[in-house]
This record gives sequence, C-alpha cells and structure tokens, in this order.
Amino acid sequence: MDYGIFDILKLLGSLGFFLYGMKLMSESLQKVAGDKMRSILAAMTSNKFKGVLTGILITAIIQSSSATTVMLVSFVNAGLLTLTESIGVIMGANIGTTVTAWLISILGFKIEISHLVLPLIGLSLPLLFSKNNRKTNIGGIIIGFAIIFIGLDFLNHSTPDINSNAGMLEFLKKYSDLGLLSVFIFLIIGTVLTLIIQSSSAAMALTLVMCYNGWISFDMAAAMVLGQNIGTTITSVLASLIANTSAKRAALAHVIFNVFGVILTLLFFHPFLMLVDSISISFGLHSPYPTEGQTIEQTAQAIPVALSVFHSIFNITNTLLLIWFVPSIVKVVTILVKQKEEEEEFKLRYISTGLLSTAELSILQAGKEISIYSGRVLKMYQYTRDMILSVSDKKIGKYELKISKCEEFSDRMELEIGNYLTQITEGSISANSTEHVNIMLGVISHLESIGDSCNLVSKTIIRKSGSKVVFPTELDKNLSELSEMVNNLLLLMVQCIDKQADSELIEKIRALKSRIDKFQEKIESEHFKSLCKGNYKTKTGIIYSDIYTELHRISDYVLSIIKLQNNFKIKQ
Repeated sequence: MDYGIFDILKLLGSLGFFLYGMKLMSESLQKVAGDKMRSILAAMTSNKFKGVLTGILITAIIQSSSATTVMLVSFVNAGLLTLTESIGVIMGANIGTTVTAWLISILGFKIEISHLVLPLIGLSLPLLFSKNNRKTNIGGIIIGFAIIFIGLDFLNHSTPDINSNAGMLEFLKKYSDLGLLSVFIFLIIGTVLTLIIQSSSAAMALTLVMCYNGWISFDMAAAMVLGQNIGTTITSVLASLIANTSAKRAALAHVIFNVFGVILTLLFFHPFLMLVDSISISFGLHSPYPTEGQTIEQTAQAIPVALSVFHSIFNITNTLLLIWFVPSIVKVVTILVKQKEEEEEFKLRYISTGLLSTAELSILQAGKEISIYSGRVLKMYQYTRDMILSVSDKKIGKYELKISKCEEFSDRMELEIGNYLTQITEGSISANSTEHVNIMLGVISHLESIGDSCNLVSKTIIRKSGSKVVFPTELDKNLSELSEMVNNLLLLMVQCIDKQADSELIEKIRALKSRIDKFQEKIESEHFKSLCKGNYKTKTGIIYSDIYTELHRISDYVLSIIKLQNNFKIKQ
C-alpha cells in the first residue's frame, strides 16, 4: 500500500486545519453574539418547546453543539437555568449541529469554494487588524469559515486514492461485511473518533470525506454518525466534572438523550436507511447505494447529502419522541446523580411562583426570601472566616471555590428579589407598603455588599497564599478576634431579619458594633506603628490592612441593615 507516514501526517494536519477553523469561527461568533446568546438562552426557556428552538438557534449560529452544551452546563451550575429547562435546549442543540453537515455536503463537495477562500481572507484582513473588537471578531468569523473549507479541501486531497491503495479498502471491507456486528464496529469507531478529536463536526466532516472518496459505504457511515452522537456528549460530561450536582445531571441527561436515540435507531437501522434512500431519490438525487445505471462517482457524491438527511432525521425524530418524556429524564438523572450533603444550590423558595393576590402577601413572601438570603450571606461569611484562619493552601483553595459559588448565588438572589419587589410597586399599594418595599430593597443591597466584601477578602487571602506571605502571630490573633466579633454581629443580624427585633436585640447589636469599631481603631493604630518600626514588610501590611478593613466594612453594612429595619419599625 503506497500510503506512508508522511501521508498520514498530511491527513492529520488537514484535520487539524479544519478543527482550527471550526474553533476560530465558533469562538469569534460567541464573542460577537455571546451576550445575546446568553440572554436568549436565559430568556427563551420558559417551556421545553421554546428551549428546543433556543438550542437550535444558538447551535446553528455558533456552529458548535459542544459550545452550547458547555454553556448550558455553566448556566445550570450558576443556577440561571433549571435542569428541566436545560434538557430542552440540549435537544435543540443536537438538531442545530446538523447545519454543519449540510454546509459541508452542499458547499464542500458541490462547489469549488476553496477558490473563494483566499479572497475572503483578503477582504477580512482589514477587519482582523482593526482596533474595534467587534470588527476584529467579525474578521475572525470570516477567516474561520475560510479555514474550515481549506481544511476540508486538504482533507479531500489527503485521503488515499482507492485505485492506488486497494489494500486500505480491503482493510475496511474486512469489517464492513459482518452484518449487525459491522454496524457496532463502525459505531464504536465513530464514538472513539469523536472522543479523540473532541468535535462531532470534525468527525462528521471526516466521515463525509471518507464516503465521498469511496472508503466506506453509506450504511457504515451512518453507523459512524450514530457513534459520533454518543461521542459528542463527552464534552458536556467533562465540563460538568467540576460543577455542581444539577450541572452533572444536565450532562447525564445529554448522554441519556443521545444514547436512547442511537439504541432506538439501531432497532430499525436498515428500514431507516431505506427511508433516507427513498427521500434522496424523491428529491431527484442519486441513491447512496450502488444501483444499476448509476456510476460509482454518482453514488459517492450522493452519500454526503444522504448522510446529512440521515443525521437530521435522526436528531429531529429523537427530539420529537423524547420531548414528551423530559420529566421522566429529570427523575432518572436525579436518581442516578445524588445530591451531595454539603452542596448548596441556588433555588428561590417563596417567590419563584410570582406575585400573590395582594401586595401585603407578596411583601410577606419577599420577607421570607430575604431571611433565607441573610442566612446564605452568613454562611458565606463563615467560609470567609474559616479561610482567614486556615494555614493549608488546599483548604484555602476549597474555601475560595465555595465563596465564589456563594457570590454567584448572592448576586442572583439580589436580582431576583429586587425584580420581585419592583413588580409589587407597579400595582396599587399603600404608602406604608411602598416604604416597606424600599426598606427591603435597601436590605438586599447591603446583603449583596456583604457578599462582595467576603469575596474581596477571599481574593486577598488567595493573593497572600500565592505570595507566600506569613503573618506574625499578633496579626493572626487580631484577625481571629475581629472576624469572630463580626461573625457574632452577623448572627444577630440574621436573628433581627428573621424575627421582629426587640429593643434588647437592637442594643446588643449596637454594643457589639461599638466594640468592633474600637477594636478596628486599635489594630489600625498598632499596624501603622509596626510598619514604621519595620516589624513586617509593606506587602504583608497591605494584605493585612485589606482584610481588617473589609471585615470592618461588613460590620458597617450590618449596622445599615439594622438601622433601615429599626427606622421602619419605629414609624409603624
């Protein structure tokens, strides 16, 4: 066989060129329309049908089902989408990804698009070097598109000529005449190929090229496409490994959806292929099977289009069947992926169902949600305090991840509760209720600020750990004492928000806040004296100052919350 190592390297290089084009175009598209895609994804998922349409739209635009599913996993992880909403988008993403196959089968083989790509690149050069980021990204889209078809052209010319490399055809034929076993073999080849190159679009392109050049028959290529639908789920699975339980469940739902569709198709594999053959002929195309009066070249040219038809029908049919079983899929993944005891997820308990019949009742529900919010902020602070006291880099890293997640939840809760409270004021409410809503808006703003301060302390400690800064014992002792006082103040705050604060509780908060203020003044005075004496380095002093200042700021936010609530109580 006259096909050596150099030829194999050319084939791999051609595939790499195609992959780079896909990556460049997908990333540039996401940068141009990324925010809009995120807005669409977050807004158009109120039901499973809208979710499917959203998945189709986004994947068709950014040309990567992997990018869509990874984005989905991150959204579910952040609590922006529920598991049920994400499954609809996953189904749509599978349909959207068929656009790539159609582009390749129609343009890649029918039109000499490689003659147009260099002029396209030439036109995009001014955009690529523009100082305007949007224009640069548009240039990246055009160049990425051009590189895809240059890579496809290279792939087409890098595959061995069957006439001069009959041995390779014999090698493939050895595994293509074993009936159902052949289908399973090529299904596994498609899965492994997609796992290796981490792109179902690139795997599909390679399969189309192999068909076009006569390497494999239509039915074996269809089996490879089924395998690629299984292999593509690995991207979302990998993205979910470091995510929360809901994100892992979303990734597993993607696996279940694709695997179920493949199993169902295998049960009716040959009738399915006959259907695709009939559709191809009915549209005036050649049959993907060798038939009398049809040349080998005509058959080879018919296979890519027939394969695109197969790919589209498979994903559309699978979606139409399984969209009715989304609740069942949710139940299955919930059973298979257990919730970790220590893991916390974003979920509104009282206001997720909308406004109640009267403004007063809605305000009451919002108050309960704010009480939960204050508890979450307290927990976030306690992670921060533990991080301050920790000496282990590993534990510091774990706390930093927890605080980062809490910060996401805090921002989300402020937004959701704030929107709910704003909706209440749009109706007919009393002056007293209006003032109550304004107080609540002030409280959630201060709670979110406490979360921001916790996050800043976390980042400062990470900076301390990365710089290998070690505090003298006195500084550690001061931070331990201050952080404990602030923790006690936050505990009183939560108690005050959860229940109507009496004068005794208010007095306790004021007394503790006074102690914190005096202690902060004391350590600040000592700190400046120590710096002047050179007791520790300036860098150490800056990090120490950043931490105690932020802890004191948290106590200020707590006092502001108490003042808001107390003033409203006095007026009542």
